[in-house]
Order: sequence, then structure tokens, then C-alpha cells
Amino acid sequence: MILKIAQLKVNLNKVNPLRIKVHILLLFISTISFGQTHIFGIVKGHGEIISQANIVLKTDNNSQIIAYTTSNEKGYYEITTNKKGKFVLVVSALNYQPISIPTEQIEVAEKIEKNIALIYKPIELKQVIIVSERPITVKKDTVTFLAKSFLQGNEQVVEDLLKKIPGLNVTSDGTIKVGNEEVEKVMIDGDDFFEKGYKLLTKNMPASPIEKVELYQHYSNNKHLKGIENSEKIALNLKLKDDAKRIWFGNMQLGYGLITENRYEVRGNLMNFGKKNKHYILANLNNIGFDATGDINYLIRPFRFNEPASIGDNQTANTILGLQSETANLRQKKINFNNAELLSLNSIYTISPKTKLKMLGFFNSDVNDFFKNSFQSFTVGNVNFKNTEDIVGRKVKITGFGKIDLTHDISKTKTLEYTGKFNRTDEKNRSDLNFNGNNINEKLQSNNQLFDQKLVLTSKLKKNKVVLISGRYINEKTPQSYAVNQFIYQDLFNQNTNNIAQTSENKMQFAGFEAHLLDRKNNGELLEIQFGNQFRKDDLISHFQLKSNEIIINEPLDYQNQLSYFTNDLYLITKYRFKFNKISVLTQSDLHQLFNKAENFETLKTEKPFFINPKLGFEWEINNKNKILTSYSLNKTNATILDVYDNSIHTGFRSFSKGTSNFNQLDASSVLLNYTYGSWGDKFFANTFLLYSRNHNFFSTNTLVAQNYSESEKILIKGRGFLTVSSNMDRYFKSISSNLKLTFGGSKSNYKNIVNNSDLREIRNSSLNYGFELRSGFSGFFNYHIGSKWNYNKVKTTVTNSFKDNMSFLDLSFMMSEKFNFQIQTERYYFGNLERQYNKYYFMDLDIKYIVKENNLTFSLSGQNLFNTETFRNYAINDISVSKTEYKLQPRYMLIKMDFRF
Repeated sequence: MILKIAQLKVNLNKVNPLRIKVHILLLFISTISFGQTHIFGIVKGHGEIISQANIVLKTDNNSQIIAYTTSNEKGYYEITTNKKGKFVLVVSALNYQPISIPTEQIEVAEKIEKNIALIYKPIELKQVIIVSERPITVKKDTVTFLAKSFLQGNEQVVEDLLKKIPGLNVTSDGTIKVGNEEVEKVMIDGDDFFEKGYKLLTKNMPASPIEKVELYQHYSNNKHLKGIENSEKIALNLKLKDDAKRIWFGNMQLGYGLITENRYEVRGNLMNFGKKNKHYILANLNNIGFDATGDINYLIRPFRFNEPASIGDNQTANTILGLQSETANLRQKKINFNNAELLSLNSIYTISPKTKLKMLGFFNSDVNDFFKNSFQSFTVGNVNFKNTEDIVGRKVKITGFGKIDLTHDISKTKTLEYTGKFNRTDEKNRSDLNFNGNNINEKLQSNNQLFDQKLVLTSKLKKNKVVLISGRYINEKTPQSYAVNQFIYQDLFNQNTNNIAQTSENKMQFAGFEAHLLDRKNNGELLEIQFGNQFRKDDLISHFQLKSNEIIINEPLDYQNQLSYFTNDLYLITKYRFKFNKISVLTQSDLHQLFNKAENFETLKTEKPFFINPKLGFEWEINNKNKILTSYSLNKTNATILDVYDNSIHTGFRSFSKGTSNFNQLDASSVLLNYTYGSWGDKFFANTFLLYSRNHNFFSTNTLVAQNYSESEKILIKGRGFLTVSSNMDRYFKSISSNLKLTFGGSKSNYKNIVNNSDLREIRNSSLNYGFELRSGFSGFFNYHIGSKWNYNKVKTTVTNSFKDNMSFLDLSFMMSEKFNFQIQTERYYFGNLERQYNKYYFMDLDIKYIVKENNLTFSLSGQNLFNTETFRNYAINDISVSKTEYKLQPRYMLIKMDFRF
């Protein structure tokens, strides 16, 4: 069958997607139907059953691990393989002498029983060195994965390796999760470069130097808090091979397009990971749609929720206006027309045994083009109209970022940490838009300047008592300049003009101080006290102008803003976690005294609200496998500057918005329930999460919607509910060496608004999503990854709109030899609400790799969008409109690559 596929010549322009999918499916079915040999038996020693014995199946020359397992509590083991030939069973256990047992020549699938008797040999603890080859080991809160046991030969970067490790879920954008929890960081030999911006590492660093991947449960970012704080955080640590330490090494990958239009990709990594100092330099240049940085905001502004010394993490200056930011629900590489350049220089210096310095910097330049055609049908009461928009746009973005982390251990119990950050981002956006037959040109220039300084002193008063004192100062500016060369707002402004312009500036200054005490009692109970003060000042200035050519005709008073908004929060937070055997009870009370002030032109408003936010939670660890967590909380939040400004602001093409002109605190309550079954090392793991929240009052909108504009004003409404549920299951099937993931989720919400002077109307939203993934972990020449996801959404007002879609994929990889492998990735998208000729889309990508010299020189061929799908449509609904949007896709291309490692 493989020879037939290799000899098949296909005209890609005339290919039938359904036929190719059938061929691939048949290949998949025929491959996994190969028979497997089962070797099983009982492990005994010294007359007793031996559990947790290590059984490894190797080739007869002991050069390659074929499969592995451990004996259960009854001493039983079973190991499978689909390979033929002679093998060796290597069996070892603590306090017993290891043994190697050869097998007979295996030619056909069969069941082989081999009972094993080990010779008792007690060890001398002063001399023993235990070397374990187990692919997965669990020790307290650390799970260690042996990298070579999960490599399939087609991995290029760290992200590719992590996708193969059971229990880790790597999403399409590179986010790494364990269950529903995203990892905190990805470290290298215990040192962290990028915090939550770890995608910069995992998307670029080669996988070959990795020996082990360590997963830390109940992780603490502060070493003094380990074992004291109640942490559910997770972190990864990449342990390097010995030959990748204390030397300079790296790789360079060069790729250039064949046949198709000019395409290129250049990647470079230069590294030195010593015991004292670590250096990582990376560069990436490409125009194939690859995003080498991930969401860079996670690096610039990492957000840690409810963590000691995380003061200021939730503070940012929001921008006012954006151009056509929505994208298709598709892998971004297919729709990202980019021209990106990235250079990042990162170093960690151990200045002394007590002092460590981390310096990080990167420069990123990108030019993104986007092409979109949309059709929107509006239905609001008796008003019906349709809009069409054809858009060709470009965004030029330049980012420079620098960061310094300095950690100094004053003593064994005191540590001082300093973090300083500076960011500068310049954006130039242009959009050529045909709106209902009118040619319109939009221009938007945005800038961001961030200056962020933080200082944290940690003092461990006793073994289980720690106090943290933290201070932070942030200064951020986000000025914008917007212009449109056409005037379509005749119904809104009675002016003789032909274009508009708006300048806006949003400045934010934040200063905060906090003291945090954590006291773990001998019985496991925990007392926490936080006392602090946070001050924030926002300046929002916007000027809207009606112009005739370059002459300003009018500046409408109701569209000008000059607001300074001050908030000062003096707070005391107390928490106590009670322990009753396997049940924990959490009580929490947050006391806030606010001082709010708003200055708008010559008007001054002040208020001094005081409120308490209580919370009550329960945790029940039924046994090692079952855990239930539930909580109830009341929460009052303060309004932001984007809620309280007085006059209208132009927030996007055809859109104006306005605040409430008043101070407001919003009341909400929520109930949470979380059930977890299983733990690391188990074949079965499941997690279910349910949240119901009730907004007793919330910000809604009073909107006037017309064909050429919409104008919204925020209003305060009572009563909004939101229910969400999500569940996932992870099951490993040893008999087929495959991991199954099932996901299920849904949500329901209701809220109210006013549209076109209607009465207050109720909107009900509901959604449902479910899917599965099955990924193999064969040690042979073939592996697969198959899955499907369904989504359903419904919006109900006086009318009901709904839509459903599906995405399915099948990825196949083939290791033809140690030097040659290839993989095929296929995707199918289905939209139930689109016309038949537009509701199905098929994609296929191909990667072929030939290793000339292992860990030195590799050639590869990459083919993307082989069906040459040119456009992609999707469907969206809200409470006033139904829209169909068509996006232009990256055309088919072939890229030949050379990867040289040194």
C-alpha cells in the first residue's frame, strides 16, 4: 500500500477532497488493524508478589526501548508490540537483582506468557545509585517524563514534544494546559526566562536537547511559600541532556518556497545553559503565517490571579479604538498574511550564590495584511436593513520590550526581588473599505508606552509563617489618531463636510503597597491577612472633528471628552482555611474603603463608598482519586474610566459609545462547583466544572442602530444570570497505546438592553460544545491523531437565531526509517447555516523530513493548503443581526527547508 501511495501522481488543482479523505481513512484503518504481540505474566521474588516492578521491552541488542510497563498490586504485567524479531525483557525492582530475559523470534501476532522470578538482593543505601528508565515517574508533587520515550521522530520544537506527552493539552495557539489549568511557566533546568510568555520558548527552542520534562504540581512562584500557600498552579521544567550543558550550541533553519510565489522562513537558536549562567538567543523571519511569539501580552503583562505579591497585575490602560480586529475561527497560520521579524536576547546570570540577574529583551516587527468581505442583516423591531463591507487592510506593528529581574537572598529566610519593564509599541493601521458601494479609507495610528517597576521583600518568620511586602508603580500611555476620508453620518450630524478625524489619549498611573501574611498552623489550617492601598489615576482625552478636506468645520461638544478619574482603594483581606480531616472550609472577607473622584472639564464629583466582599468555600478530598470543591461569594466592583465618561467617543467604523456619567459599584454573586477524579499516573482522569453567577446590577446599553451608524450609551440594569459547565475526560488505553480525550461544555445567559427606543427587552444566549481526540503513542513506524469538535449557539429575543458548526481532523505520521519520516494533517470544517456551496471546507498539509546526519543536518519539504482553498466563510449571530463573513486564505505553497545544528 505504501508503494502505491508513493507512486501516485495527483493534480492538486483537480483533486477531490472527499476521495483523499477516504484514502487516508482506509490507510488509517488498515494500519491500526495490524496484529500485536502480547507478553504477560507475574513478577515474584523471595516467595512474594512484587508490585511496581519495571518491565522494559528492548531490541535484542538493548539499543532501543520498544515498550514499557510496571507490575500492578497483584504482580501482573502485560506489554504489547506490533514489531517482529527478537527482543529482551529487562526487569528490575528495588531490593532485587535486575534480570534480562530474551524472547523467541516473533514473526506473527501471538500471546506469550513469561512469569518472572527475581533474586532478592538487599541494597546498601550508602553505595547504591538507582537509575530508572521508566518513561513516567511520580514523586510527591513532581511528575517526570522521559523525553525519548515519547519522541516519534518528527518533533522540531519543544511544543511538538509536549503535544506527545499524556495529560498535557497544547491548543492550536500554543497554550499548554493540564486539565482546565494553564501552566504558569516553562523553565530550563530550574530557571525561568519568559513566565506566562513561555510560547516564545516552546514555539522556537529545538526539542532535541531535552532529556526529561518535569511537571510540578502545587507550584509556588516564591520558594519561601512552598508548602505554606494553597497553590493549584502547575509549572513545567525542561531538564537538558548532559551534552547540552555548559557549551554553546544551536540550530539554523532555512526555508524557501518552491513553484509558488515567494515564501520564506528563517529560524535561529543559539544557547548556552551553564550551571551559573544561561543564555538564549532566538531569531525568526517568515512570511508563511507563523506566529513565533504567541500572545506577547502574556510576557509584557503576565496576570496572576489571587497570588501573594501579585499587586498591580490586573492594571492596564485600555485603548479606545480598533480596526477590523475579528478573525476567522480557523488556525491563524492559514489566515495570517504576515512579514515578521523577531530577535530576542535573554540571559540569566548567577552573580553570587545569593544574587541572580535575569535580562530579557526582544524586538518584533510585523506587517499583517487582511482581506474580508462581509454581509450583515439587521432586524430591530420594525427596522430591517442590510450592509455589505469589502475590506483590504494592513497593520504595521513594531514592538520593543526590555525586562530586568534581580533576586537577592539577604539571608536564608529573606529575599528581595526587583522587576523593571519597559515596552514601546507603534502601530499603523490602514483599511480600504467598500461600504454599500462607497469607497472609504480609514487610518489609525496607535502607540503604547509602558513603564513598570515592582519590588517584593519576602521574610520567612518561622518554618510555616511568611510575610511579603510589595510595592509597584506603573505608568502607561495609549494615544491614538484616527481619520476617515468619507462622511456617512449625515443622519447624525447636520453638517456640510466630507471627512472626520479623532485623536484620543488614555493615560494611566498606578501606585500600590501591600503587606501579606501567611501562617500555616500545625494542623494544616492556614491564616492569611492582606493589608494594602492601591491608587490609580486615568486621564481620558478625546477630540472628534468634522472636516472639509483639511479644514475643521465643527467639533461637536457632545463628542469631546476631558476626564481625569481617580480611585484610591484602602483594603483589608482576611482568609482562614479550617481543616476537618479530609474536609477544608475556607472563609474570606474583603473590606474596601474607596475614595473616588472625577474631574470632567470644570465639573468635580467625589464619593467614598465602603463595602465588604465575603466568600465561603469547601474542599472535600474523599480519597486519593475523588475531590470536590465548591464556593459561594458576593462581590462588589468599582466602575472604570470606560464606564463613567460623559460624552460620546468614536470607537470604530460606524460606532460611537458613551459612559454613564456617574460613579457605580456593581454587585454580583457566584456559586462554583468542581469535581475531579483521578491523579497523575492514573490511566483515567476526569474533571467537571460548573459556575453560576448572578449580576444583581450590570452595565447594559441603550443603542440607536441605523444603516450608517450605531450610537450606544451605557445604562445600569438589574438582573443578569450566567451559567457555564465544562467537563473533560482523559483515558489511556494500553491495549492500543492510545490516549482518548472527551470534552463537553455549555453556557446559558440572559441580559437586557434597549435598541432604537424600544422597551427594555430580554436576550437569552445559549451555547453547546463537545468533541473528542484520540492520539496514539506507538513505538512503531505509524502514529495517528484524530478528533472532532461541534459547536451550537442560539440567541433569542423577539426572534430566534441559531447556528452550528463542526471541525474534524485526522493527522497521520509515518516513520519509514530512522532517517526518513513524513506526516499528513487534514481538516474539515462544516457550517450548517451557510449555503451548500460554501458550508464545507477541506485542508491538507504535508511535511516530509530526511535526516542526513542525526542532530546535525536535516532536509524537509513542507506543503501547506494543498487543496488550494482560496477563501473561508463563517457565520455569526447576535441579538440584532446575522452576519456571513468571507476571509481570504494563504494560497498553496511548498517550502523546502534545511536544518543545520551545531
